[in-house]
Amino acid sequence: MDCRPSRTTDPDEWIATCPVGSQAVCEELRDLFFRWEPDLKESINSNMLCFNLRKRVCGISGFKTHAQITFYRGSELPDPARLFNHGLENASIRSIDLPPGLEGLNLRALRSLLHTAVLLDGEPALPKPPSAPREEWPMPEALAAALKKNKAAAAFFDQLKPTYQREYKVWVGMAKQPDTIARRLEETLRALTAGKKWAQRKEAC
Repeated sequence: MDCRPSRTTDPDEWIATCPVGSQAVCEELRDLFFRWEPDLKESINSNMLCFNLRKRVCGISGFKTHAQITFYRGSELPDPARLFNHGLENASIRSIDLPPGLEGLNLRALRSLLHTAVLLDGEPALPKPPSAPREEWPMPEALAAALKKNKAAAAFFDQLKPTYQREYKVWVGMAKQPDTIARRLEETLRALTAGKKWAQRKEAC
């Protein structure tokens, strides 16, 4: 995907000023895209010739040695011909680095990919994958030792959901000074014995 500033906002001028190594390919792709999907509209964004309907469907980049096609919702597109060969790690965008002169490119598969992308443009984007769960906060040694000596506090702590246990573990574990650790342990044991979550610990004072 080309992230350089756009050299022009005019699609015809964009084609005319493409690097020699990709100009012919970009011009051929432009003609193919309009032949296959005549309702597409053109715009220039981030120095790419973009093809749009409701939103941007795909774009063409012209480099010194090759051209590239980018599909903005590529991760949602079936690609049985394995055209995508760039940006496969991206969450949504997928690209195709093209051979010179389009030699060896499966045009039937490309047309199918573009048509599917046009259909997809009318549908809402897939939700982002859920965030990775946070790593478990280690049990502070001082808290573990204190809970062993206080069965009532330990019993309530064990009943808490991991999220609520984490709040106590973080609070005690972040303390560095002995006085602070002792004060937080005392407050923690008092709150747990009274059946209070960390956010309610002041109620047990």
